[in-house]
Amino acid sequence: MSSPVLTVMTAAVRKAARGVQRDYGELANLQVSLKAPGDYVTAADKKCDKVLREELSKARPGYSFLTEEFGTVKGTDPDHRFIIDPIDGTMNFMHAIPHFAITIALERKGELVAAITYNPVSDEMFVAEKGSGAFINNKRLRIAQRRDIHETVVSYEMPHRGGKDHALSRAELSVLQGKVVGIRAPGSAALSLAYVAAGRYDAMVCRNLNSWDIAAGILLVREAGGFVADPDGEKNPMDTGNILATNADLLPQYKDALGKAREAA
Repeated sequence: MSSPVLTVMTAAVRKAARGVQRDYGELANLQVSLKAPGDYVTAADKKCDKVLREELSKARPGYSFLTEEFGTVKGTDPDHRFIIDPIDGTMNFMHAIPHFAITIALERKGELVAAITYNPVSDEMFVAEKGSGAFINNKRLRIAQRRDIHETVVSYEMPHRGGKDHALSRAELSVLQGKVVGIRAPGSAALSLAYVAAGRYDAMVCRNLNSWDIAAGILLVREAGGFVADPDGEKNPMDTGNILATNADLLPQYKDALGKAREAA
């Protein structure tokens, strides 16, 4: 995977990752602020965001940005937009849990066309480009092929203390516990989607996300042969923030299970 745009995105991610790697594990020295109850941001998030925007702007001047830390930054090119989460899984990063990622997607005329999700601790680089497949460190990704929900492991990202839909989350967990082999709550939606693309998880469910949490992961899953949907209907997860990612056989089974949870909530 060495198209010009992915080369640019990869170089930006690797440069930004150096600062994140230096800060990782420095628990006593992290500069942390509170955005909302249970929602934190570190100085490392902001530094990483700044480096990514600077590097991408050098190579692709005029492109717009949507980032977690700085919101919308409009460029002169109306057709292209980078969507960035500098550290997805900030809580894990703050506790030196090595499960977080730098994640970038590129939209062209509203369509996701390129994506990177990078774990700077494990040095796993998940990349995808529309029509060209998905890869991890140059090895092609394939979504898991299990066909029965009762044989699956699902990543279920639970809402934090200040989050929404706690009652629905409890109902969904209760229903899923009666159907699946195991449930994981790893703390990074971006990496959970990358793991679905890699066949490590059979499915991923999460609600009330932002575009920067899921944009890259959506393309990774699709290019690995999977499907991404809103668990409640036919809307676009990028618009609703609610996402279910899995394979074609499991998609209706998970939708049915989550529908029963909504009725019980």
